[in-house]
Amino acid sequence: MEKTMLKKTLLGATLSGAVLLSYGGAAHAQARVYFVQPKDGATVTSPVHVKFGVDGMSIAPAGTMTDGTGHHHLLIDGKALPKGTVIPANDTSLHFGKGQTEADVPLPPGDHTLTMQFGDGAHRSYGPEMSQTIKVHVKQ
Repeated sequence: MEKTMLKKTLLGATLSGAVLLSYGGAAHAQARVYFVQPKDGATVTSPVHVKFGVDGMSIAPAGTMTDGTGHHHLLIDGKALPKGTVIPANDTSLHFGKGQTEADVPLPPGDHTLTMQFGDGAHRSYGPEMSQTIKVHVKQ
């Protein structure tokens, strides 16, 4: 009887550990984008050197339609776009379709918001969950 109880206890502990490991792995694999540089609230000079980071997905050039891939877009004084929205290309919506992860961006003096938006190979937004917005102050 003690052996049976010991086996059940060991089986329960093993299963509990497997569930915790599985949960921890899923949490770690959650995709996100972030600014490596500049930091939120930074005072910077123009051109502003920006570095983009991404976890849980891979960088691929525009036109690549493989699941789990995309490239960065920088929205100057704009907000994150709903999932599936095509990200416009203009002076305040910059595309990094070659897979670039950093750039020098000219900005006029003053306060600005920078929103990094990750998009797929057709420049469709992955939504607010794959964006980050920071504020910077560009000094004269």
